[in-house]
Amino acid sequence: MRLGNARESSNIEDRRGRRLRVGRRGGIGIGTIVLALVAMYFGVDPNVVLQMAGGPQESYETTDAGAPPPPTPQTQFVSKVLADTEDTWSAVFEQQGWGAYRAPKLVLFSGVTPTACGTGQAAMGPFYCPADSKVYLDVSFFQQMAEQLHSPGDFAQAYVVAHEVAHHVQHLLGITDQVDQARRRNPQAANTLSVRTELQADCLAGVWAHHSDSQRNTLEEGDIDEGLTTAAAIGDDRLQRQSQGYVVPDSFTHGTSEQRVRWFSQGYKSGDTGQCDTFAASSL
Repeated sequence: MRLGNARESSNIEDRRGRRLRVGRRGGIGIGTIVLALVAMYFGVDPNVVLQMAGGPQESYETTDAGAPPPPTPQTQFVSKVLADTEDTWSAVFEQQGWGAYRAPKLVLFSGVTPTACGTGQAAMGPFYCPADSKVYLDVSFFQQMAEQLHSPGDFAQAYVVAHEVAHHVQHLLGITDQVDQARRRNPQAANTLSVRTELQADCLAGVWAHHSDSQRNTLEEGDIDEGLTTAAAIGDDRLQRQSQGYVVPDSFTHGTSEQRVRWFSQGYKSGDTGQCDTFAASSL
């Protein structure tokens, strides 16, 4: 990506190097925390799990190990990508008459960190917490992407950030609340709703890429291929086949590789958020 002279975002919260101890009080136990983490990883709002157990009652003790490590080329790149999403979505919100865009914070952390959605862990990968409107990222995930998912490249990393920011856009537009309400009314549809939510976020990430390039000429040859490779690499079918040797479609929460590629491509080619209504689509 061509972000060399681009501005960095002021919405970065750097917690790298901090240590976290997690305690508990009241009726919530470690089993519930684990379930909440699993729910978050698979696109389900962990607040649903915590509320069923009587609400979030973790207590945190954070030990500051001094100033966070200095910025690295990777953290600076992430900051520039976040800034680019801010510019894109501010313009889109204005064009659509949706009001002022309220940018999310992006929290850089190492290993474990407290969130309004429970305890965040690096093993969960990047995630968005609607309860505090923050994206959480341990940048070591990018190394895992390159080595385990065979998805290297700067745009592959940018796609991950843009996808999580897209969940923030869904939250601002009320889509997240609508999905949570639908999930409570029909728990059996939880996986299907999660798939449609994730595919819409893929499409919105494509919309960001379209506007970023058309307005600021940020994409280089091969960037979109990197994004498509990453979308395919994190399809439910491919991940299940790699981890257990077989596929269970009823357990999908993010969509197949083909679906994720198709919806990202639709957003990128059209640049139109109206083309991202996965909830109205008769087929995904």
